[in-house]
Amino acid sequence: MGILGLAMAGGLGGCVTVNAPDKPIVINLNISITQEVVYRLDGEAKSLIQQNPGIF
Repeated sequence: MGILGLAMAGGLGGCVTVNAPDKPIVINLNISITQEVVYRLDGEAKSLIQQNPGIF
């Protein structure tokens, strides 16, 4: 049984080769990013910004 297993394992051995492709790999990414900003100000902060428009 052991000799049969060694014979089968020897027959399955092989060589693996890896070759680089001729052309570069191109990956197209179509990404859509949408940003929505929602803000709320209390009355005191809103009036402070209106009184000092150059604060920002």
